[in-house]
Amino acid sequence: MKNAIIIFAKVPKVGENKTRLTTERGGIFTTEEATQFYEASLLDVIASCIAANCCDVYICINRNGDTNYLNAIIEAEFGKNAVKEIFADKGQSFDQGMQYAVDYLFKYGTDQRLADGVFIVGGDTPTLQPSTLRNAIKRLELIAASEKAFQCAKQTKIINPTIGAGIIESVDQEGGFNLIGYTYTTPFSFKEVFYNVDGVTALDMIARKALASDIPINLIEMIPDIDLPTDLASLLPVLNTLQVVGKYDSDVKLPKRTMKFLEEMGLQTFAPVTAIID
Repeated sequence: MKNAIIIFAKVPKVGENKTRLTTERGGIFTTEEATQFYEASLLDVIASCIAANCCDVYICINRNGDTNYLNAIIEAEFGKNAVKEIFADKGQSFDQGMQYAVDYLFKYGTDQRLADGVFIVGGDTPTLQPSTLRNAIKRLELIAASEKAFQCAKQTKIINPTIGAGIIESVDQEGGFNLIGYTYTTPFSFKEVFYNVDGVTALDMIARKALASDIPINLIEMIPDIDLPTDLASLLPVLNTLQVVGKYDSDVKLPKRTMKFLEEMGLQTFAPVTAIID
């Protein structure tokens, strides 16, 4: 089973990245600092995807993103050919954008497909670990080999599928997900996952779609993203803990760029202290 990772990302550009972390919207960063933070995070995500050494790495960028700039910083950090391809999103919404990215690789299940299983991750998940990616792939491959998975694949128009249907996803801290993967034989689309009139969360909507089509599905551990100041505050102790864990587990991939940026900013978190009265 050939697998691929798509990093869904915006090209770093001042004023367009992590605006909810800026002082203008109640955060702590200037627009320049927010962009620097996002660039560090994106590079750490790319580093983990490369280190996983389990699939080709693609990046789907915003339609007007500067491909040359992104190529330059990736080449400077990781060398040439570290990323298989960078391609621009052509969707009109987040649902359509994710669907376009997957269709770009699956080629609608034809023999021209670039992968049998595709995993999407966000560029704002700096604590993403290579072991998490490998675990997701292992779980999807196990699902795709099951009898239920092949039965589910019959719902598609694909003739003689080589693998069955299945979905793997993470959870995040706000009822969504920051990793999702599925096979080319899976009768699934992103329609109404993020935008629907019923106010259903993305995580719930995927579960509903899986249930409706009897798609085998499984979860991996939480992968947090960083959108809000509260997310940033939660990130700091995680990074401190990863530093200690990394001394004892060589498989841990430290998000060094994100850590360096936050250290240079001098950011720390503190728990409220409650007075003890005898």
